Amino acid sequence: MTADVTTIATDLQFPEGPIAMDDGSILLVEIKRGTLTWLEADGEVRRRFDLGGGPNGAAVGPDGKVYVCNNGGCFHWEDVMGLTIPGHCPPSWNGGSIQRVDLESGAVETVFTTSTAADGASIPLRAPNDIVFDAHGGFWFTDHGVRLERTADRTGLHYASPDGSSCREVVFPVDSPNGIGLSPDGATLYAAETHTGRVYHWPIGEPGALDEAQVNPAGPGGGHLLAGLPGMQLLDSLAVDGEGWVCVATLINGGITSISPDGETVEHTPFGDPLVTNICFGGDDLRTAYVTLSGTGQLVKTTWPRPGLRLAHTA
Repeated sequence: MTADVTTIATDLQFPEGPIAMDDGSILLVEIKRGTLTWLEADGEVRRRFDLGGGPNGAAVGPDGKVYVCNNGGCFHWEDVMGLTIPGHCPPSWNGGSIQRVDLESGAVETVFTTSTAADGASIPLRAPNDIVFDAHGGFWFTDHGVRLERTADRTGLHYASPDGSSCREVVFPVDSPNGIGLSPDGATLYAAETHTGRVYHWPIGEPGALDEAQVNPAGPGGGHLLAGLPGMQLLDSLAVDGEGWVCVATLINGGITSISPDGETVEHTPFGDPLVTNICFGGDDLRTAYVTLSGTGQLVKTTWPRPGLRLAHTA
């Protein structure tokens, strides 16, 4: 049964990366428009920040500024039967970045365009996608990479300092990593692979590092499989709720797929759009789920069966 939803905003240009702010407003990115968009609780636009490229995911940092994964404009956009669909990578694309936005002044800064691999080499960021801050003030993000006509990137998961001092590739290789999140205790890192339809998890040791004694030598980048979805289902961004369920946006079978912490139970909530791309939680009890329906350009909300997880930093 499709979720009982309230539509907050329409006419958005492929919305993603929602953030429920403490004052009831909502931040999100519009990938096609190239903006970070600030909405009032009723959906009215408070402000749009022009970021260019393809802002793809966002999170509030410990300094109150918003950190954005920008894929650099790696999609050509198509209209298919009234739906906005991301297509091939255009010739104008030349890589992505991590940006920082000051909500008060409107200033936009580029923080990172490269990361440091395990061997010390500097590697360009291809198409950063989703982001989550930890309780220590650093942030994890995925680099989804791009697929060209005959080749596809091998990319990874990165950990960075918001002051711009450090950005390291911690997990490699992963196949088209998209959504990323942390368990309620901060000890487990989750990431979803888009094209394989799988969610993996990694044990965290020190901040920004894996617990090497517990990694899976057979898994991608040392990851353990949490769940793999059957059939033609692709995975997008994700959020972890207050009970540790991984709630991952699901493409084609458009909805949110919730996976219990042990991976034994999988629940799917459809939302009537084949391109459901992200979810976040808000409200006083964190039981309000905000979901981006990107094909139809909507932000909706619904009551969630479990409370959400309060993020490390909000504003």
